[in-house]
Amino acid sequence: MGNETKTAISPVIRKDRQLRYQGTILKIYEDTVIANGHEAHWDFIHHDGAAAVVAVADDGRLLMVRQFRNALDRETLEIPAGKLDEPDEPKIECAYRELEEETGYRCEKLEYLMSLNTTVAFCDEAIDIFVARNLIPSHQHLDEDEVIHVERWKLEDLHELIYTGKMTDAKTVAAIMAYTEKYAKK
Repeated sequence: MGNETKTAISPVIRKDRQLRYQGTILKIYEDTVIANGHEAHWDFIHHDGAAAVVAVADDGRLLMVRQFRNALDRETLEIPAGKLDEPDEPKIECAYRELEEETGYRCEKLEYLMSLNTTVAFCDEAIDIFVARNLIPSHQHLDEDEVIHVERWKLEDLHELIYTGKMTDAKTVAAIMAYTEKYAKK
């Protein structure tokens, strides 16, 4: 760590939180806060959380899922991931389930890689990411509204997608870079 100067930050006090919308995977609130002595209204999105998996095939390629993302109005290439079924579901259990549901593979042991918050400015979504090796063929268990194609990618080709701006999913980019740093640079 370098020489860091810490500046005092005036406290922000939440006076009120009002639920404005509840959907199938998130809740949207309007928070009334006092910041710098002034009342302000901030948006807050609650998400119960999720888990994701860097699935490593025996040949070292990563299993990636290609699917349509409505918010972007296009297909994306991502690591397998999904939301918790219940707010208190252990994230590792979610990861085991999502690996098999989305890729058609399972594994006996997942290794913790990292945790991240996706969009800290307005959302509390937290994702734990795990690494799966020694994959065992099974079959996909997709939801009726899911269309997911599984692809095998070399790590260097995924890096090229990241560095050319063609892969923008934050959890996927972070997971690939963390996996590379921890395992592939040896």
